[in-house]
Amino acid sequence: MEQDAVAEALSRFEWAFKQPGRYLNASQVWEPGLEVEDARDTLEEALRHLPRGARRDLGRLVQRIDAEFERRTLPNPGRMSEWTAGRWWWWRIRER
Repeated sequence: MEQDAVAEALSRFEWAFKQPGRYLNASQVWEPGLEVEDARDTLEEALRHLPRGARRDLGRLVQRIDAEFERRTLPNPGRMSEWTAGRWWWWRIRER
């Protein structure tokens, strides 16, 4: 994992959560091809590899990010794919 990957992922969420509106807008992306869901993947990978203390600290921050992401998205009523299994953040709708 790239050294600045966690900082970059956190920056993407900070940017996304500053966007106006109750729901996140799917057309507003940090950079073409880079969604906040990609950033959440990065955070998940970091959590798997960090030592216990750092994992606990990042985990608390990720819990707050997850809560805000869940609040600003909607459940997807379709079927979950094998690719998204275990990664609930890819299974959310970002617009009404």
